[in-house]
Amino acid sequence: MADKLTLEVLTPEKIALRETVEEVVLPGLDGELGILPDHAPMISQLKTGILSYRAGADRRVMHVSGGFAEVLPDKVSVMADVAEKPDEIDLKRAQESRTKAEQLLSSREENADQPNTQLKLERALIRIQLAQGGN
Repeated sequence: MADKLTLEVLTPEKIALRETVEEVVLPGLDGELGILPDHAPMISQLKTGILSYRAGADRRVMHVSGGFAEVLPDKVSVMADVAEKPDEIDLKRAQESRTKAEQLLSSREENADQPNTQLKLERALIRIQLAQGGN
């Protein structure tokens, strides 16, 4: 029985994370997915949210958006559209994105791209939360 997992978080641009961990919590479409070593193999689509993981006594977090995760007994591979650690987030830019998305959503004119605007708002809110030290 394994007591560790290899966690890999990949985006189209980079390897965002590769680390040995004891636990991973993923933002699945139907809620959070807790993954421990020897988890049954599975694939899950991800939503915009916070991926958290524990390495030793440290609990760490990162923003992920879109993509999916493949879980094996000894490895979790996350292929995300976006993956950012809190120190990689530009707080000012995230606040500007939130303001712009809120303005678009509250405008009275028909917003044909409302689902995309809502997603941008969710991403901005999570980025702000992580950049300000919340998790």
